[in-house]
Amino acid sequence: MKVTVDRDRCIGAGNCALIAPSVFDQDPDEAVVVVLDESPPEDSRAAVQEAVDRCPAAVIALQR
Repeated sequence: MKVTVDRDRCIGAGNCALIAPSVFDQDPDEAVVVVLDESPPEDSRAAVQEAVDRCPAAVIALQR
């Protein structure tokens, strides 16, 4: 799986970092999403999918 984000549209809600902290974080200066692992292991799929689903700005994409 591959995770991509549109940092330009991120509103910095931080849901992704709370839901999947091994995959997402927030930039301390810009307060927007940072992808820590663009190709996370398959066992993190459920958490990544939840982060995608709960992103209020819909800036996270999950590709197979």
